[in-house]
Amino acid sequence: QVMLVESGGGLVQAGGSLKLSCTASGLTFSSYAWGWFRQVPGLEREFVAAITWSGRVMEYADSVRGRSTITRDNAKKSVTLQIDRLKPEDTAVYYCAAARIRACASRRAGEYDYWGQGTQVTVSS
Repeated sequence: QVMLVESGGGLVQAGGSLKLSCTASGLTFSSYAWGWFRQVPGLEREFVAAITWSGRVMEYADSVRGRSTITRDNAKKSVTLQIDRLKPEDTAVYYCAAARIRACASRRAGEYDYWGQGTQVTVSS
C-alpha cells in the first residue's frame, strides 16, 4: 500500500519560513517524480513545485519562484519544500504527490499517481 505523509505545516507569521516534508512508503521512491500542490477551500488544487526523479530538474509556480526550494532525498524517501518570505496568500493545505512519469517535473495534478493527505499552512499577517 502506497502512503505519502506530509508534515511541517502550521501557523507562521508573514515573512517567516516553513519547511514541509513528505515521506513515502510502499513505492520505489527514486523511480518517481515528486510534486507539491496546494489548495484553498472552494478553489482548484494549485501547482507549487516539482522535481524529477534525478533531482536535476525543478519547476516552480510563479507565485513561489525565488523564495521556495524543492529537494529530494532518495535514501530517506522524502521530498521537502521550503518556502521563505511567506505571505498570507500562501495559506492553504499543501499536498505532496508522486508521478510515475519520472523524467518530467509536471505542473499538472492529473499526471500524479499518488497523493498525501495534506498539511495545513496558515500564514498570519
